[in-house]
Amino acid sequence: MNATRLASPSALEDFRAQLIKHRQEEKTTITVCSGTGCLACGCEKVSAAMHEALVASHLDTVVELKRTGCHGFCERGPLVVIHPQGIFYQRVKPGDAKLIVDQTIKAGQTVHRLLYTDPQTKQTIMHEADIPFYKKQMRLIFGKNGHMDPTSINDYIALGGYAQVVKALAMKPEEIIQEIIDSGLRGRGGGGYPTGKKWATCRKAKGSPKYVICNADEGDPGAFMDRSLLEGNPHSVIEGMVIGAYAIGSNEGYVYVRNEYPLAVKNLLFAIEAAGELGLLGENILGSGFDFHLVVSRGGGAFVCGESTALMASLEGKTGEPRAKYIHTVESGLWEKPSNLNNVETWANVPVIIEMGAKAYADIGTTNSKGTKVFALTGKVNNTGLVEVPMGITLREILYDIGGGVKGNRNFKAVQTGGPSGGTLIVETSERKIHDSLVAHGDLREDEEALSLLDLPIDFDELTKAGSMMGSGGMIVMDEDSCMVDVAKYFLNFLQEESCGKCLPCREGIRKMLAILTRITDGQGQISDLEELENLSQVIIDTSLCQLGGSAPNPVLSTIRYFRQEYLAHILEKRCPAGLCKALVSHAITENCTGCHACLKSCPTGAIVGTPKQLYSIIQDKCIQCGACYQICQYDAIRRVKRGEGEAIQQRARDLWKPAAKPEPVAAK
Repeated sequence: MNATRLASPSALEDFRAQLIKHRQEEKTTITVCSGTGCLACGCEKVSAAMHEALVASHLDTVVELKRTGCHGFCERGPLVVIHPQGIFYQRVKPGDAKLIVDQTIKAGQTVHRLLYTDPQTKQTIMHEADIPFYKKQMRLIFGKNGHMDPTSINDYIALGGYAQVVKALAMKPEEIIQEIIDSGLRGRGGGGYPTGKKWATCRKAKGSPKYVICNADEGDPGAFMDRSLLEGNPHSVIEGMVIGAYAIGSNEGYVYVRNEYPLAVKNLLFAIEAAGELGLLGENILGSGFDFHLVVSRGGGAFVCGESTALMASLEGKTGEPRAKYIHTVESGLWEKPSNLNNVETWANVPVIIEMGAKAYADIGTTNSKGTKVFALTGKVNNTGLVEVPMGITLREILYDIGGGVKGNRNFKAVQTGGPSGGTLIVETSERKIHDSLVAHGDLREDEEALSLLDLPIDFDELTKAGSMMGSGGMIVMDEDSCMVDVAKYFLNFLQEESCGKCLPCREGIRKMLAILTRITDGQGQISDLEELENLSQVIIDTSLCQLGGSAPNPVLSTIRYFRQEYLAHILEKRCPAGLCKALVSHAITENCTGCHACLKSCPTGAIVGTPKQLYSIIQDKCIQCGACYQICQYDAIRRVKRGEGEAIQQRARDLWKPAAKPEPVAAK
């Protein structure tokens, strides 16, 4: 159903009413998640097969097949949900399409093997709303993703889209800004600056024209919230920007999105064109006299361009480098004009606030952190994907109730929040060690108890107090096989490569810290390295030009704070407790070996020798410590030991080994 350009709010509402009536007439809708994660799993073939099955059954005119944006449960893709029943099918293959049509659409029965089984309770669940991954979420921002085709503006309008533009255009700009202030919305890009305060400052700033900018240059490892929102519901961001532009007094806007997000770019451009054709963008929006034009600018993928001034320099066609902060971008930003920059998720919150009202929005969350936050839950956790939760929820609820616990029933060790510039937080499994480390570091008295950070309420302030940060919302889970020194080294290596090099503290300081960490993981560390790392960190924090450098030491400081004993093991004992640092570890086959020879087949260097059903052994000089044998062994027969101890362990195994009944396999690593 198409409409000509909508010239008034009443024309929009009439068009919406027609769309809703049309949607209500449709009995059944099959939605296929077509976000990037499900695309990688083959959802396009599933959609094609589903269409063929509907055509073959002569149901294609009465059953709607809809390709939607990301549903969030990326671990289980491709996802198919049958509405209005809400029947949830996961890991669907093209060959399942005919079965779903015949058994569910025609006969009203479920395909049991495609239903979700909870890994903790072993319960099979039929409906999407009953799945633990979704039950504790509050999907204010992502809620529409699973119900609309991102390339259909009609879908968005039928779901209430652009109604908040109508509401905002009937308000005074100052009233809108006050509503955002009263809501308590803080920027979701990482800094957490009050959004309404920024808008108010930009509106009052002298100079014309004013610009509003959307920062979609999401570059944190493991983070994909902004990408998925632009892929699945770009109109929510556009609507938020129209409202913000009207409130601030801007007629020109930019979305700066990295070119590595081709689907997000494609759907965003499509949405902008569709909104313009309907009169929801461009000249005289809905007959209000307000003009707003939106342009997409593709970034080259530089992490530093997530910083506001570097982003604006890139928009101007210059090298993406930050500038000093004594001049604020709300007063002199893009082309030295007042400019208001918020990230994708922040803009998407704006229509939600206008719809529900500032008070209702402010009732969600904690005292100083309002609303919901979208996190990318990744790493060693059963349920990876995007989760939208109210501020103040605990890490325990996210990781166990929503995330389903650690993969393979391994021991949970830590979680990294806030991306490469964030911090690594500890968990309960090693509280005694953590307590001793905090006492040694002066962060805790001997008679105090160390609070398990699993019970930490997640908001801007609490994460900062704990030595981490909210960041854009990355959350990487680590288990007992993670080396925290190596984790800090990994993030510093990323930040060194992404540093623009403009200021000395960031350029040389990160390089120096990385060299020290490398020395420690190579078994050449000294006890004085810890003090030097802490001193260097403070200098970099205090003197860097932008927040890339200012927050770069966080992974090092947080791992030293909570895992000091692990650093000491590397330095004093020349041992990596997690068995990951190759210079400090050996692999050895123990008497648990069953002779199954799976390890032999996995070894890339031929270091494992032996005959089937007999004890195998590792030739230590040929072993490159890749860990392939350790990962594949199902019988806990391979140990990671201190460098040089491998042969002694294997000799003991030769003395003790004897053919025995095949033991039960252990959980996968």
